[in-house]
Amino acid sequence: MDQLQQIAKLVIEWSALTFLFAIGVGILVIFVIYLIDKTQTSQTIRRNYPVVGRFRYLFEHLGEFFRQYFFAMDREELPFNRAERTWVYRAAKNLDTTIAFGSTRALDTEGEVIFLNSAFPTLTEDTVEPEFVTIGDGSCASPYRTKSIVNISGMSFGAISKPAVQALSKGAKEAGIWMNTGEGGLSPYHLEGGCDIVYQIGTAKYGVRTPEGELCTTALKSIADHPQVKMFEIKMSQGAKPGKGGILPGGKVTEEIANIRGISIGQDSISPNGHTDIKSVGDLLDMIQQVRETTGKPVGFKMVVGQLGFFHDLFKEIHKRGVQSAPDFITIDSADGGTGAAPQPLMDYVGMRLRESLPLIVDLLHEYALKDRIKVICSGKLITPGKVAWALSVGADFVTSARGFMFALGCIQALQCNKNTCPTGITTHNKDLQQGLVPQNKAKRVASFSEKLVYGVGMIAHSCGVAHARELQRHHVRVIEKGGLSKSLAEIYPLPSVNEEFTR
Repeated sequence: MDQLQQIAKLVIEWSALTFLFAIGVGILVIFVIYLIDKTQTSQTIRRNYPVVGRFRYLFEHLGEFFRQYFFAMDREELPFNRAERTWVYRAAKNLDTTIAFGSTRALDTEGEVIFLNSAFPTLTEDTVEPEFVTIGDGSCASPYRTKSIVNISGMSFGAISKPAVQALSKGAKEAGIWMNTGEGGLSPYHLEGGCDIVYQIGTAKYGVRTPEGELCTTALKSIADHPQVKMFEIKMSQGAKPGKGGILPGGKVTEEIANIRGISIGQDSISPNGHTDIKSVGDLLDMIQQVRETTGKPVGFKMVVGQLGFFHDLFKEIHKRGVQSAPDFITIDSADGGTGAAPQPLMDYVGMRLRESLPLIVDLLHEYALKDRIKVICSGKLITPGKVAWALSVGADFVTSARGFMFALGCIQALQCNKNTCPTGITTHNKDLQQGLVPQNKAKRVASFSEKLVYGVGMIAHSCGVAHARELQRHHVRVIEKGGLSKSLAEIYPLPSVNEEFTR
């Protein structure tokens, strides 16, 4: 008994000493922080309110996380609200995506769209699958034939991690859709899943460049020799950073990524803000023809729409040269598109949103009698069935998404894509953070999201009384105007008559 009392006494004494020591250390640390804050000159708050002023910066950092999970309403958060993300997460996990009681979407908000249901909806058992669409028919040796509707937009290896690329590749194969490489070149991980590939040629021409940064036709031919590579896309600009090239921080430029891109290890990889060899619409058509002749495969270009004079000049030059000179497709990106890193002034203020640019470009293609020749691909926050159905109604042939598939991989919108600290392993090369992303499991989610998304678009099409999604037209859509009333999209954007000058 005496021994137990002695042990208890020792424990109490040591605990008391430890507690006093901890208090002493704490006071010393606070005093050191006080001196640092009081003597520094870079931050006014810390200098005027030593120690406690630091909480301001802590709360500012934590604020975005509290808003995401506790304070923002389901439809308030940006860039993607909780309702949209929840639908993608459940679709990717192949869970029930129905909701109860009523929609939380404000159905009287100006600019929003609604679809017009038919008195005689098409029954599921009567629905036929979308027909195949051929890109590059008659213009190249190996046109691309596909019936996919929603595909994976450009995300470079480097901007996203190895397991993310592997999961997307495997998932795309399972879903029967294509995957765009982004401007970072073709990696073995793009190929290992067996999916169709669209190779993107960015302004720095990563993967197909000479040491001087020019287009290398030998490397281009080598890429085209892969049977999985179906098309080539010349990236003129991107929605999140029009007028600025790609930005990959040096911390993400590993030896493997540097070898694939043909750049230096550990240095910031910043693409030129434009192609040095494309200074006019004629130059663009020349490059399209050069790539098409070298590869034998369809070639198009991607850009966020800005000054419309470019498209008038381009389409006139096409008719001057002959319609065979036209790009096989145009990918229209939205000004509210995403990226791993971009200057905020460009992301906030430059370029047209897809809601405005898509109908304008489709109309111009009709006016210049080029809509049948040039296929339209579009991207920009199209991650739910309603938004995809809208794009098809306006005149898009295909839709691509990057962030939708990132959510399918498990992205939580932590907004750390540019810091190499992504907590879900998608946009980081930190091996510890990547270990949570298991490609085999996430590939199933990628495929499931794709299939649920297309199925949801099909439901809207059935309700409108058409057999499949590609039969949706502008008269199936109405746009909410001021006051809560709606107007037909066909009235807002009536298809123009074909200019007879361009049909001769």
